[in-house]
Amino acid sequence: MKQELAQIALVVDEYDEAIAFYTQKLSFTLIEDTVLSETKRWVVVAPPGSTGCRLLLAKAANDLQKSRVGNQTGGRVFLFLHTDDFWRDYQTLIANEVVFVRDPSREPYGTVAVFEDLYGNLWDLIGPA
Repeated sequence: MKQELAQIALVVDEYDEAIAFYTQKLSFTLIEDTVLSETKRWVVVAPPGSTGCRLLLAKAANDLQKSRVGNQTGGRVFLFLHTDDFWRDYQTLIANEVVFVRDPSREPYGTVAVFEDLYGNLWDLIGPA
């Protein structure tokens, strides 16, 4: 048997602002943006060169979902972005005004720094060892 994660839903406030952040600040590729109804779209983004898991940007549709925007994991790091060149991507994110909340450090598993997305979700940028 073979299985893999294909997509992870990320609850967002607005589609267009989320698309702009992920494509302009993080340099992700917009894979799909399909209108499903008057209020719902199917929006998928992925890191450049990625062949694995993608993000489904899901607009919060009710008060409960809106309360989760920016805090899907109770303040823990939510997503882990691996890179083949940590310092290149770290400097690019800094230049794109992405907010880092923890400076780079060397860990047994690689070089890591923690940044926030536009809603405050925490991400690890990791250059694996």
